[in-house]
Amino acid sequence: MTAPKMDVAKVTLRDVAERVGLSVSAVSQALLDGPRIGTETKARVREAAEELGYVTNSAGRALRARRADAVALIVPNTSQHVFGHSYFMHVLTGVTDAANSREAQLVISTNVDEQHGKAAYDRVMRSGSVDGAIVTSAAVDDEGIAQLVSSGVPVVLLGGFPVLPDAVSVGIDDVAASYAATEHVVRDHGRRSVVHISGPLDHQAAIDRRDGFIAAAEHYGATFEVVEGDFDEESGDAAAVSIQRREGVDGVVAANDEMAFGAMRRLAADGHDVPRRISIVGFDDFGLARVTTPAITTVRVPAEEMARLATDRLFDLIGGVRFTGPDAHAVLPTELVVRQSCGCP
Repeated sequence: MTAPKMDVAKVTLRDVAERVGLSVSAVSQALLDGPRIGTETKARVREAAEELGYVTNSAGRALRARRADAVALIVPNTSQHVFGHSYFMHVLTGVTDAANSREAQLVISTNVDEQHGKAAYDRVMRSGSVDGAIVTSAAVDDEGIAQLVSSGVPVVLLGGFPVLPDAVSVGIDDVAASYAATEHVVRDHGRRSVVHISGPLDHQAAIDRRDGFIAAAEHYGATFEVVEGDFDEESGDAAAVSIQRREGVDGVVAANDEMAFGAMRRLAADGHDVPRRISIVGFDDFGLARVTTPAITTVRVPAEEMARLATDRLFDLIGGVRFTGPDAHAVLPTELVVRQSCGCP
């Protein structure tokens, strides 16, 4: 005799996982016929799902004629942090364009404060009001992403997440881009003592940009140091104060343009000739780098295109398309945009 079915609208993967005594991730892989799950385990999971009346996302989407009514953009940071950085405005523009083209609603989910790290995910997972989600700017140790991916909700990640190699993602090669920026400073301008102002090193983009910087500096035999910042102008200013205590620094590679600007302004105010004495390079090219004096040499990141492609891929997932292997990870090209802050004419 089978157990009575629960309310279908309220049955989740966690309910199925508790019934069979497995993790949510294992249950998700079993229902997706994942190769790492044994045949007997898959049978137990499917039997439990049928008993509970669990309706998979793919089945629910079929009932809605494969049409998504709403998608979520999850940014596991506070709204003040999100709307205070130009990156998110570019992401929002790209996601909105793609969602509007399909007449779908967009839900933005952020955290209330720094202490509620999972609120942005929980709000989406529990509401049942969206058919999929895009996640950006999450920390490398953020458990919420893994839980969201394993929940069965279609998810596309913006940026690199090596801890989730099977998740669908759209990003850039931050290591190669940072290598190119550093190479320009040490090889083309002959700078021999360089400092990297990194982003917070609990984020993969900051880690990758730091690693690209170190690889280039080591390759060309330059001495180097890393000063950790926070992707804002104030941390660039603070880094510049620290840099001035070091002897002979003649190049600065920042992990974004706001920190590059903060450092450049502080160095200039303290009497250092930028770029004649110190070359400065940024990263992003979201607008600020073009209007400073001198204009900032930087790496152009196609944030809007990344967000648009991520949204397109999300709708593909919602429609039943599966991305596997290398196809699951789209990497868009970047461009080193040479201006005056590095010493180029």
